[in-house]
Amino acid sequence: MRNKLLLGLFIMVLVLSGCANTTKAAAESSAAETAPAVVEATAETPDASENQSTEENASDASSIIIATTTSTRDSGLLDAILPDFQAKTGIEPQVIAVGTGKALQMGVDGEADVLLVHAKSSEEAFVANGDGLERFDVMYNDFVIVGPKGDPDGLSGDNVEAALKSIYEKQLPFVSRGDDSGTHKKEKAFWESYELTPEGDWYISAGKGMGDVLQMASELQAYTMTDRATYLALRDHLELDIIVEGDSNLFNQYGVIAVNPNKSDLINAEGAQAFIDWILSDDTQALIAEYGKETFGQALFTPNAK
Repeated sequence: MRNKLLLGLFIMVLVLSGCANTTKAAAESSAAETAPAVVEATAETPDASENQSTEENASDASSIIIATTTSTRDSGLLDAILPDFQAKTGIEPQVIAVGTGKALQMGVDGEADVLLVHAKSSEEAFVANGDGLERFDVMYNDFVIVGPKGDPDGLSGDNVEAALKSIYEKQLPFVSRGDDSGTHKKEKAFWESYELTPEGDWYISAGKGMGDVLQMASELQAYTMTDRATYLALRDHLELDIIVEGDSNLFNQYGVIAVNPNKSDLINAEGAQAFIDWILSDDTQALIAEYGKETFGQALFTPNAK
């Protein structure tokens, strides 16, 4: 009788254990079916955010990609005027602020819809090569040379050649954009025209945008060339003064170009044209003319669309 009882208890334990395992397996199977799949980001499975390329954005007819120079961003101009564009057209402007050289390359690669840049000869070559449709003047300001407050090296004046030659001869610290931007192209053209090759510890190639370069020059108490608008927008945070201004060679023209839609099926040609029509319009030119007056006591750009 005792043996039968023990045998019965043993069988009951086996049955209960089997039921428990079945229940656990079913629960795990159910959890696997309802929980979100987790995929590790590897070379074969790139992060989803990296797949949201500029081309995907450009395919959306309700938005456009504007490749532009950092000065239009760092000066605050685009933040001030682009809400008007979106309100009037319903098109969302997506701004990518890089050097002019990079912006033009984005156009060549079909990665932007429209360009707002400032290196006229390069822009004209861009159109001549079939990468853009047509170039239009939009506005201008000027470049200035800035440096340590109080002009300790006696460079102040309106002659950019004299100032840069003095910086070169004395090997005074100079921070260059070094990023193939419109500002960098202009600076390089000056050195080349003077048959000078800036190199050595005194000449710092930053590879950064205008705002960052101004901060570097301020911290190092160095000289740099900048567009006036970005300097004025940041001057309260800089230990720099304008050293050279007023030279006609420092003129800084901005242009707008629609990228050739043959570059990519994803280019928003209609949106690009809407942006060009808007920025060349009398209303927008008036907005540009007023920008900066209230805050800085002077306009940061002069509109000159024809």
